[in-house]
Amino acid sequence: MTLHLPDAHGALRAYEPRSEPLALTPGTPFTSRTVFSAAHVVADPYADTTPDSPAAVDWDATLAFRRHLWAHGLGVAEAMDTAQRGMGLDWAGAAELIRRSAAEAKATGGRIACGVGTDQLPGAPATLAEVRTAYEEQLAVVEESGARAILMASRALAATARGPEDYLEVYGHLLRQAAEPVILHWLGPMFDPALEGYWGSSDLDAATDTFLDVIAAHPDKVDGIKVSLLDARREIDLRRRLPKGVRCYTGDDFNYPELIAGDEQGFSHALLGIFDPLGPLAAEAVRVLDTGNTDGFRALLDPTVDLSRHLFQPPTRFYKTGVVFLAWLAGHQSHFAMVGGLQSARSLPHLARAYELADRLGLFPDPKLAEDRMRTLLHLYGVTP
Repeated sequence: MTLHLPDAHGALRAYEPRSEPLALTPGTPFTSRTVFSAAHVVADPYADTTPDSPAAVDWDATLAFRRHLWAHGLGVAEAMDTAQRGMGLDWAGAAELIRRSAAEAKATGGRIACGVGTDQLPGAPATLAEVRTAYEEQLAVVEESGARAILMASRALAATARGPEDYLEVYGHLLRQAAEPVILHWLGPMFDPALEGYWGSSDLDAATDTFLDVIAAHPDKVDGIKVSLLDARREIDLRRRLPKGVRCYTGDDFNYPELIAGDEQGFSHALLGIFDPLGPLAAEAVRVLDTGNTDGFRALLDPTVDLSRHLFQPPTRFYKTGVVFLAWLAGHQSHFAMVGGLQSARSLPHLARAYELADRLGLFPDPKLAEDRMRTLLHLYGVTP
């Protein structure tokens, strides 16, 4: 049956949903790339909360989604930006998420890495010592869980640091005491405006030099870097300057196919929020790449970029709304509600376009369920045939 989807100009357009999904099934582990999906959390829709309340999480549905990703061979990047760290999920909720997901990963044999930040600090300006202590507390939780640590960018450090030397001091301190090699995360201000000027400068060339200085001082303690700057050329230049053995995990949700495919001088692994809704399709593409078939990999993954660019369009930090919306349409959760009430952060035309792009890709395991849920949402907004 035809759906009438609203566009950005208030007009309705007819869309014929597809009737069959892509045939995507779990397969063998990847051999050529290490791939993480930054996974979303599922809110408890029956909790009596407000946007300012601690997050109420549906733990069963949240962990079931992680098992879905592991079943397709993807690793889970836990308690990251996609899980609404700093946008509805506080440190107490993140710590519980880390412990539960790490235990589930151990039980199922799944790969997991977890975010370490400083978001337990109050809003008031912090000292460098307080920033270090906050990082240490979270690092201990992740290491005790048995997961790999991802040192996330810190709003508190960005607000407190006087220059590159403060970043070198804080990160050097943390790397020296880390029990295992960590992943360093450079999250750009398009994802979080509070991170403007990270690494001590708004000049990205200068910031890159400081970032590389941190790595060069402790290469044995850095498993890899995750770069989320939405600038493919900069990522390629950066990965070519990394010490041998330090991986580059692309976090570029605009240019990931070309960055993962790589060139004659190297390639990027992946740690991506877009691989939350793309999980099974992304896994199939990486298995094709494992055979050496780069063209086949690109043929599968290139068509997904339009959806990713749509979900991550400015204000980029609200991409989580589209991710959770697609999880609802795909049947991974029974509702379209988010912690912090963030389901309201994108417009109906934006969500309608996300549905159309995802449906064209065959991402919904049950296209009829997705169609029915989209129809329900349209009716809720007053759209009638």
